[in-house]
Amino acid sequence: MFRRNAANARPEIAPIERVTSVLGAGIIWKGSIKGKGGVRIEGTFEGEINLNGLLVVGETGRITCEDVQANTVIVAGAIKGNITAEKLEIRSTGHIWGDVKIVAFSTEEGAFLRGNITMEEQVSLEFGDLPVDAGTIDHETETDE
Repeated sequence: MFRRNAANARPEIAPIERVTSVLGAGIIWKGSIKGKGGVRIEGTFEGEINLNGLLVVGETGRITCEDVQANTVIVAGAIKGNITAEKLEIRSTGHIWGDVKIVAFSTEEGAFLRGNITMEEQVSLEFGDLPVDAGTIDHETETDE
């Protein structure tokens, strides 16, 4: 009588993406961010971003990158460079100079985008070799010696 019907079972809910690493305001970083997880950038970053996860660019965040690759990108700051992502959200304070290739796109009034938008049914994200512990972010940096 109160038996659960297997056909009516709820589908498995995907885990919510969350930020696991933060580059704080006032920090200037040159290098690459590769791996799996969520990163929030409030400082200045120049280099390569190849992230299997969430990238959040806060209002004070500034990124210069030839090609940003991430599953989800939320921009409240500024990105100079192309973006390839499954989902892109540009907040009202967000600015992007570059072409974007995406599956899903949303924007708030006041957002800025100078570039071409290509919407695909599916995008190819190439994450390459993830670190041994794929649950962490591999922060590679260049140093002047």
